Formats: sequence, structure tokens, C-alpha cells
Amino acid sequence: MIYLDNAATTYPKPPDVHRAMAEALIHYGANPGRGGYRMAMTTAERVYACREALASLFSLEDPSGVVFTPNCTGALNLVIKGLLSHGGHAVITDLEHNSVIRPLEALDGVTYTTVTVDPFKPQETAWRIRRAILPNTKLILCTHASNVLGKRTPIRAIGEVAGAMKIPFAVDAAQSAGILPINMQTDHVNFLCLPGHKGLYGPMGIGALLCRSEYPLSTLIEGGTGSHSLLVSQPEELPDRLESGTLNVPAICGLLGGIRWIERNGGVEAIAKRETALMRTLYEQLANVPHLRLYTPYPDLSATVPLMTFTVNGQTSEETARRLGEYGVAVRAGLHCAPSAHRRMGTLESGAVRLCPSAFTTREDLEKVRKILTEIARTP
Repeated sequence: MIYLDNAATTYPKPPDVHRAMAEALIHYGANPGRGGYRMAMTTAERVYACREALASLFSLEDPSGVVFTPNCTGALNLVIKGLLSHGGHAVITDLEHNSVIRPLEALDGVTYTTVTVDPFKPQETAWRIRRAILPNTKLILCTHASNVLGKRTPIRAIGEVAGAMKIPFAVDAAQSAGILPINMQTDHVNFLCLPGHKGLYGPMGIGALLCRSEYPLSTLIEGGTGSHSLLVSQPEELPDRLESGTLNVPAICGLLGGIRWIERNGGVEAIAKRETALMRTLYEQLANVPHLRLYTPYPDLSATVPLMTFTVNGQTSEETARRLGEYGVAVRAGLHCAPSAHRRMGTLESGAVRLCPSAFTTREDLEKVRKILTEIARTP
């Protein structure tokens, strides 16, 4: 199988991740923060090591601001509902995933304004964000990279606006964490929401919310934290305030293994450059194939992530994906849970096919895909 559905979840996982999760089941089997015996303490130390690794990777000053969640969607819900539970206004972009739109729609008394993003004009995008701010705006939230168009949002320019206006700024890094460099300090990010199972090469079932903020969040879930057990209310300090119940220790250890693997293989930027080079070659080869239409811009790390979306004339996106699957190529078709982005590129009714490489994708893989796609497009 040639696996190119890495925008949904990366596969395969590095051997480091397999080993880390197996070791967790053997050596880190106690509940962290719930006991003073040796295994409970070493488990807590391992969990904290993952907090430190995430804080270091994204330039978060205090590792206690790393809150583990089941996924990026959980992190986004913590921010959105934690800041807007009593109503208010948010500013978002026209590239947002349903993990942003649906929580906003579910809240009573909340309105939001959608701003068009131009990755090649960061200051113009920031100006549009500023114009959308209202007296009751409580949150500016944007995806860092579209999971449909691959386009980057100029988070630093937007963060500067948010900081100047003293409005919390949250970033959905579902398609950028582990792929693009993110510095929460210089990018002025208050809340960074990320999955562990995509560009960080961890397992499914783990994500994180990184909090660099003086803006407290209301809680969605309350319960045992292993601290302040005499209190009948939730503790105020992070991560306990937002982390109730037993953590997914094997997945956290797997995530730490993924981060360490990235570091040993040149780091985030080196992997992204290699993936972008591969995608440029494929893009150039497919750009002039009859009956095949590309929707993503030419791969350029200054404005995009390595991701490609396309359709074949006369075929539904699901049919094209099915035909690719018959050749052993794994891709995703449809609306990718981001109808706003499809509305922007005119594929809301038909959907589109998306392919995305990983650090394990080879030039030979993409050459095979080029030949297969050329054949599929020739016989609609």
C-alpha cells in the first residue's frame, strides 16, 4: 500500500513510538500523580517529560501549561467553550474545520465573523481580522494550515493584532504541528491546539492544549486530579484545572517517542522541506495532465504545507479515491470536515481528493501515483 492519507493521521509510525508504548505498558503502568511509590512517580516523570518536550518544541515557557486531551478537537472545545460559555463574539477564518465551526454553533449567545485569508498577503489578512473585531470579541481563532487547500494562515501577523487588542488568540495546529515551526512567544499565541497522531507521529487518542495565557478558561469536565483532594471545586492551576481523570499514559509515551524521533531525523523543518520537494515534483508532473484539476497552490513552505487536493473530470471524488484504492493507494475523498474551505474553492457539491505525504513517503511512491493518476484521468 502507498499510504497518502497522512493529513488524517500519519502511517506508519516510527519504531520509536512502538517501543515507547510497549515500555509504557511494562514500566509506566501506575496512575501518575496518584501515588508516592516508585512506579507511580516514574510514570509521572515520564508524563512530565512529554510536557517538557512539547513546551520546548513550541516555545512555551512553562510545561505545566501543557494540557493533554484526547485529540485536537478536544483542545479546541476547551478553548472555545472555556472562553465563550457566557456568550460573546469570535473572529475566525474561511478555512476552518468543523472542530471550530460546530462548537461555535452549539453555544447560545455566541456570534462569529468569518474573515478571508490570503497567505501571500499577511498584513492584509491581519487588517481584515482587525476590522472584524467587535466590542464583545472574546476570541480570535484560526487554523494554521487548511486541511483542504494546504494554505497557511499568517499567525504571527494575526497574533500581533490579537496582542495589541488584548484578545485571546488560539491556533488550530492540526495540519501544522510537527510540520511547520511554531513559536508561541514570537507568534503571540495564547492557546495552541494540536493532535498527537499527525505531524508529531504519535498514536491516535492523544492531543494537547498548550496554554500561554493570562486568560483563564472555564472547565468542561471536573473531577479527580490527584491534587487538592479536599477541595470540592476544581483546582485553579494548570494542568490540573483542565485534566480530570486518568491520563492516557501509553499514548503520551508514544507521543514523546514521536517527538524524539523527529528530533533525531533533522527536526521539523528538515522533514517539511523534504516533503515539500517531493510534492513539488508531483505537482509539476500533474499540473498538465488532461482532465485532472489541482486546487492547491504550488508547494511553498512560506505559504503552504505539503498537501495536494484535486478532482478528475467526470468522476466524483469518492470514485477517484476508490479507483486509487484498487491500485493500493490510500487517499481521502469528500469534504474533509471543512465545508467552508470547499465552498471557497467551489467543490462543496463534488468534494475533492486529498493526498499528503509523510516522512516515510518516497520519490518512488509518488512516481507510481503519478502514473496511476494519469491513467485514471485518461479513462474517466
